[in-house]
Amino acid sequence: MKQSESRILITHAGSLPRPRPLVDLQLRMSRGESVDRDVLRTEVERATRRAIDRQLECGIDIGNDGEQPRESFFTYVRYRMSGFGGEGARPPAKDVASYPTFRELYQTHARKSLHTAPPRAVGPVRYINREPLDRDLSEYRRILEEKTGGFVESFWTAPSPGIVACGMQNEHYGSLSEYLSAVAEALKTEYETIAGQGFLLQIDAPDLAMERHRLFADRPLSEFLEFLDLTIAAINGALANVPRERVRLHVCWGNYEGPHNFDVPLDDLLPHLYQAHVGALVLSMANPRHAHEYRSLSKYPLPLGWVVIAGVIDTTTNYVEHPEVVADRIELVAKAVGDPQRVLAGTDCGFDTSTGVGMVAEELVWEKLRALRAGADLASSRLF
Repeated sequence: MKQSESRILITHAGSLPRPRPLVDLQLRMSRGESVDRDVLRTEVERATRRAIDRQLECGIDIGNDGEQPRESFFTYVRYRMSGFGGEGARPPAKDVASYPTFRELYQTHARKSLHTAPPRAVGPVRYINREPLDRDLSEYRRILEEKTGGFVESFWTAPSPGIVACGMQNEHYGSLSEYLSAVAEALKTEYETIAGQGFLLQIDAPDLAMERHRLFADRPLSEFLEFLDLTIAAINGALANVPRERVRLHVCWGNYEGPHNFDVPLDDLLPHLYQAHVGALVLSMANPRHAHEYRSLSKYPLPLGWVVIAGVIDTTTNYVEHPEVVADRIELVAKAVGDPQRVLAGTDCGFDTSTGVGMVAEELVWEKLRALRAGADLASSRLF
């Protein structure tokens, strides 16, 4: 995993805006409608090329395919694994449910996400279809090889077993622990394939923070922390054959504009997160609820060899951060860590985690990423 040896490297959390023709096809497929697979592949390739070009134009150092081939960051597994069907119902976030006037405002403006009512686990979960993964990785590599002056490094995202188990509710296994183990064993295929292809693996694990105010909203903190440890153990089992320095773990409190006043503090999480067999944490540090938590990295220093990818761009607001603000945020994190080489700059979360429901206008996504580049350059001039 690259470090910021002489300048602050920039990356992002994974998902980027999808073009409308691709969104329409993915939504139709998610509803079980017939979709012309050749047309879908053409739109995916076009969208992937566009996502790569935009990232390079914005100066992204460590990029990806923008998650263009997949309908969302975790529900896509239903096309690759057995055992999922029907439609579930996610418990609401506590901060959305607790304030009626905000809930009304939120529901008025929100578009329905594929995360709202994802499929359930109705049978044994096993990985049965590698073809989409192999095809997506191969296509991404082919497009990259056509580019000159590409990324410094590439990453590829896959969900944590915890977000699959929490988001796609269990109606088959005897316990959450048993369900988690089955999902982790299935995801092992993706984890090993991605790393084996030479890409950094990013595990998207909002469950390791967000489920405190969803599934565990009315339960003691200790029960959530037990779930946290259980999930990290499952992740570690799935990573048994993957070098930890090839893995980054993305943890967030939910990618939506809400009060977030029931979010679990990062101080409560870090000692547990540090048990993961990974080499980097991707953390939200730009939004107003968590901008102060760079201090946690002083209280709980990063394990030896780890880096932090600090979210210094908010993915839920159309404000474009000033480069000076971005630089200030990076410098605060670097001071807390004690070594700027162990700091990369990124975004709080993805911009389109479920197809077509991003909260930031597409033109402003690219402006934000340009501001990320400019701010990182300013910080680099002061830190190195």
